[in-house]
Amino acid sequence: MAAPQTVGNPDAVEDSDLSPTQLDAILVVAQRAERVSNGATNLDIAIKDTPQSISVVSQEQMQRFGADSLNEALRLATGIQVEEWETNRTNFTARGFDIANTQIDGVGLPNGWGIVTGAQDTFGYEKLEVIRGANGLLTGVGNAAGTINYVRKRPTNTAQGQAGLSWGSWGTVRGEVDYSTPFTADGTWAGRIVAAHEQGDSYLRDKEDERDFIYGVVDGQIGDNGTLTLGYSWQDARTDGNMWGALAFMYSDGTQAEWDRGASTTQDWTYWDTTTQTAFVEYAHQLGADWLLKLTYNRRDIRNDDRLFYATDYAGTGLEPGTNLGLYGYPWGGNDELEADLGTATLNGHFDLFGRDQELMLGVSWSRSEQTNNEYAGALCGEVVCGYLPMPAFPWDGDVVPEPVWGEDSVYSTLNERLKRAYGATRLSLTDRFKAVLGFNYAEYHRDGVNYGVAFNQTENETSPYAGLTFDFTDRVLGYVSYSDIYQPQSQSDAEGRYLDPTQGKNYEIGAKAEWLDRRLLTTLAVFRAEQNGLATAAGYNDNNQLYYTGVDVESKGVELEATGRINDHVDLLFGYTALRLTGQDGDDTYSWVPRRTANLMLSARMPDYEALSFGIGGRWQSDISNVETSGFTVRQDSYAVFNGFVAWDFVPDATLRLNVNNIGDETYINTLRYSGYYGAPRNYMLSLNWRF
Repeated sequence: MAAPQTVGNPDAVEDSDLSPTQLDAILVVAQRAERVSNGATNLDIAIKDTPQSISVVSQEQMQRFGADSLNEALRLATGIQVEEWETNRTNFTARGFDIANTQIDGVGLPNGWGIVTGAQDTFGYEKLEVIRGANGLLTGVGNAAGTINYVRKRPTNTAQGQAGLSWGSWGTVRGEVDYSTPFTADGTWAGRIVAAHEQGDSYLRDKEDERDFIYGVVDGQIGDNGTLTLGYSWQDARTDGNMWGALAFMYSDGTQAEWDRGASTTQDWTYWDTTTQTAFVEYAHQLGADWLLKLTYNRRDIRNDDRLFYATDYAGTGLEPGTNLGLYGYPWGGNDELEADLGTATLNGHFDLFGRDQELMLGVSWSRSEQTNNEYAGALCGEVVCGYLPMPAFPWDGDVVPEPVWGEDSVYSTLNERLKRAYGATRLSLTDRFKAVLGFNYAEYHRDGVNYGVAFNQTENETSPYAGLTFDFTDRVLGYVSYSDIYQPQSQSDAEGRYLDPTQGKNYEIGAKAEWLDRRLLTTLAVFRAEQNGLATAAGYNDNNQLYYTGVDVESKGVELEATGRINDHVDLLFGYTALRLTGQDGDDTYSWVPRRTANLMLSARMPDYEALSFGIGGRWQSDISNVETSGFTVRQDSYAVFNGFVAWDFVPDATLRLNVNNIGDETYINTLRYSGYYGAPRNYMLSLNWRF
């Protein structure tokens, strides 16, 4: 047989140069280094051949545009809205719906509300994959938004590393290091260590952030046919002066207020600290030439400790014109912890049928998570138990409400979840040009616990089909159609505190993918339609002043366009555009805080005559949005565009000096109107120095 190429080495290795021991080592090293996500189906299908819309944000793109946090990185992706409705809580949406599912290296747990707490560092990831549309085949549960797959960095076959220092606006400083090396002479065992530290102030009054991240991974050969990987990551994110909720914008006469971009409702004793630990073990075993068995175990531990201050138009009348009175403040303290375990077993392989090579994947998984939420009940504000306190005219300083005397730590909510899955998919080559992807997923979902005194015990099960067809019109142009069921348990509760039933529905997509410019540029055009029944939608506040939800039938349909790749040897391009229509109980005004039109751009280049100099421009645009505040008045944000840019100079072969400028035009805008919102950051800078060794 022909000898394989070593990964990272363009020179072929001749049969005569290899002993059997060397051949085994090279095969396993290649398997280890090439271990990546398998896209939308857990099958070995290229993005171009997958009957679904997929975008990738690479490590290189994140580094060029200074995207050090998950929120910054996902702003680079087509069709994704980053809804930062608080300083420490964010929702990601696509096609009008929350992305409630996340994966790491192709396996993962549903994310419940879809809320991401704190700023998650991206330095430990090789890339982010954004799979838009329903995907029950991936996670066992799914809605019409999509899934974000975080692909971890893995050890490399040669010793290499990088280190960087950055300094920017508001005294922000960052240091990072990434080093990988083989442990053995034949490269069958290797390790990688990644670490980052970032801290700084903010354009928001009194806000300070500090984040530490470390990730280590080791992998290598076990026997002649197996590879073992072990990894661990830890992040400690600390925020002082954060907002719980955000700004009120409406006066009682129906006019809209304008504030300074640094305006904040916080008090100077507030903080929100989040510690996240993950660990994983992965074993892959080659069963002959055509079949691979993979066993994985993932562990996740998240702990939050917070002291918060919430400001709201409690009376529901709007602010008083001329005085800016009318807001009430509420202090709160608590902590929570989440422990989750996920085990999976998958079998991938090839078989002959109809005289053609076919592919099959089968898998089972089991997961459990346990969450406990605590609050400091009976906190005292002076001589009385804290309630909603009348506030002075807004904006106010950070010392107008002293820190309460916190009461006893007590549990107000527990949630235990279990998810069992059995799933499979096959890619059938019906002709040279015509292929089908067929799959099924069986999921049994159980949860029990107590939510503010209301006990619950629910078990649901569902079998969801998946089907996709692709046809190669030419060797460069592919057309596809796909269908998937929607089934998503929901973590929102009704007015009585009971969890809503799962949302269910159907998702359809038809599209075309084409390669251009000697296959350097890939374009995707997709038309989609999703029907979600019983989708949790905010409906008001109950007698305990808790936001409650009701199930609403919502339909989303629209079109997406993306072009990504290289225009020539010196210019890289990513352009995306999404247009959608959402209809539901409010007709076309359903979820009016979702922009109906969005566009994104990343264009970067190197000087042809002086490749040491590179530069780029990136941006995002969205159409106007609106929402109704508690006063009953509608707050609005017109359409706007935000552009970011960079200039980089490789002043020596292994060192780069880079300047990033964000919000070049110094655009003033409200970042979201989902629940509440605040102003996006003004123009800011970051200067970075990176070494490669």
